[in-house]
Amino acid sequence: MAPRKASDAPTAEPRRSGRIASQPAVPVPEKSAPKPKAPKATKKRSAEALDEAKDGEATAAKKAAAAAEAEGSNAAAESEPKQLEIGDSLPELTLQNEKGEDVKVAELGAEKGVILFLVPKADTPGCTTQACGFRDSYPDFTSLNYDVYCLSADTPTAQSKWQTKANPKRLLITALGAGAGGKTKRSHFIFAKGGKLVEKKLPVTPADSPKLALAFIKSQTE
Repeated sequence: MAPRKASDAPTAEPRRSGRIASQPAVPVPEKSAPKPKAPKATKKRSAEALDEAKDGEATAAKKAAAAAEAEGSNAAAESEPKQLEIGDSLPELTLQNEKGEDVKVAELGAEKGVILFLVPKADTPGCTTQACGFRDSYPDFTSLNYDVYCLSADTPTAQSKWQTKANPKRLLITALGAGAGGKTKRSHFIFAKGGKLVEKKLPVTPADSPKLALAFIKSQTE
């Protein structure tokens, strides 16, 4: 028998690999739908939101300022005594004398009448003239049962040769109506025994203050 040619040999059917055939088919992933994008805020809307935020901050700031002002006004009203008028009594305040000792103002008129003469500043020519006038007339005042006190906004040690009442916060000075504008008006006030205000002179000159005070007291005793 003649040998067969390779080309004459029957064609064998290709054989599949069992390993490949046994693997599951890999699923093809489906394309997910794109997420909708949020609409962009327009410049106009952004500007409106910014204006609203600024308006809110301004309103809050105004409210805070109003509350602070009201609180300050209430505190000032509580701390400052009302202004005295003729017929009012010495206020319930505590001051310091030239020795730094506490003095209750309301008790000054318990036994005698009281004269308070006010000076803008210690150790000035006007203060010296006014104080010397009351010093020279002091025996006349005491004989009429009146004590005399100098009142200023200086420290307690600023005056040591006179019966001085220091009032740095100007509470009593303000209550007497002599503390406008943060300054002390030269003046004098006379309280009868018991502490009732019967006379006030403001403004007054340094030389006239002691003379007018003495003349008024004498007129009340005649």
